[in-house]
Amino acid sequence: MLSAVVTQSQTMIGHLDSIEEADKTQSSQVKLALVNPDSTIPTSAVLPEQPFANIKLDHAGLASLHEKLQQRIAVDSEDYEAKLLKSIITFQLGETEKAIDDLTILSEQAPHFHLAHLVRGDLMASRFRITTDIGSPGLFNQNEQNQEQLNALRHEAEMRILANINTIDTNKVPLQLLNLSNNIQTALVVDKSQHRIYVFERENVNAPARLVRDFYVSTGRKTGNKKVEGDLRTPEGVYFITSWIPDDELPEKYGIGAFPTNYPNALDRKLGKTGDGIWLHGTDRIFYSRPPLDSEGCVVLSNLDLGKIRHLIKPGQTPLIITDKIQWVDEQQWNQVRNQVISSIERWRQDWESLDVNRYLSHYADDFWSGRHNLKSWREYKSRIARHKTYQKVELNDLSLFFYPEHASNGTPMVVASFVQNYQSNNYQGEVKKRLYLGKQANNWRILYEGR
Repeated sequence: MLSAVVTQSQTMIGHLDSIEEADKTQSSQVKLALVNPDSTIPTSAVLPEQPFANIKLDHAGLASLHEKLQQRIAVDSEDYEAKLLKSIITFQLGETEKAIDDLTILSEQAPHFHLAHLVRGDLMASRFRITTDIGSPGLFNQNEQNQEQLNALRHEAEMRILANINTIDTNKVPLQLLNLSNNIQTALVVDKSQHRIYVFERENVNAPARLVRDFYVSTGRKTGNKKVEGDLRTPEGVYFITSWIPDDELPEKYGIGAFPTNYPNALDRKLGKTGDGIWLHGTDRIFYSRPPLDSEGCVVLSNLDLGKIRHLIKPGQTPLIITDKIQWVDEQQWNQVRNQVISSIERWRQDWESLDVNRYLSHYADDFWSGRHNLKSWREYKSRIARHKTYQKVELNDLSLFFYPEHASNGTPMVVASFVQNYQSNNYQGEVKKRLYLGKQANNWRILYEGR
């Protein structure tokens, strides 16, 4: 039976501790079908192909999506999202019993996948009446708590379905990933509007990173960009994974473990943002996944999906870009922006080597900051140092470039550059990891921030 499958959210009251009885007005045959999927419904009550869950595809579109989902399952037998969606498409193609059988198997493979249980109940109910939406009316007591829980599951279903219907143009690449150094093999990009995390792998120095996987995620309970501690929002910006914390060192709600990030970053602190503890982590084991808006600000994956990419994430190296919406562009535009930024950084490097302080400082924005420095104090500092130099040699290695999420850059197109700087002069030499924030001002990329 549909044993309280709506109790998915960790913010919702109660767990799977009771069985919701079918509405008293339902026929005895319907009740029997909900309790025992092997029970018989009269053939006359079986309905053919039906629209469901607002999937507006024609027969050819449904068949094409069905094939794509089947290919995903062939590659990964634990792709439970693909199995769920394939069952929904199978149902909409008119194969109700096959869809129910597949969902029965899925429910056994992923017993805590509450959305799968709910959809299975809907499809069983379709044996006697038209079923067009997830969480059929009449299957549950229509109290406020149940309605809230059903809405959360419907939202999850909507996000999973849309991500698979509105597929990414294979000719588009994410502007956020302009360049990955040799040391970064994997980059993660979260699209909050789609509740999706995309996993990219570096191919070579001059080519865009390649999309290899994507997964459903939960984000903060409140929409929008994080500003202050406790606002329950997920921040938007360019972040880096800093460490791995195993599950035996964490409360159960983090699932199999957590990857902390470096929120708040330099720009966050400049903008006065507060709070910390923004992590990429798993899910309490009594849940397969959580509703789209259900965290306190973290990015939350199912334990199964986190386990699939855990080995790809390298603390201290792997970037995590969180954006309201990924900027997908064609490769020509990607190359154009990338080349402009690389050229600006190279001119800065050359002008630094030249010992011409004015040329060097022309690359800095009027609102530049670095620690306690502003542009005026930075000019004084660099001018004082330059008086004692007879030569300077600057090498930049392992350059990575990340286009900052447009809604989080304070209105300025911005790129974060990360690299290893090797500096030599007549009286000093050293190697440091450095980050620059560059903003586009009057068609020039100028340095807004310089630090480590």
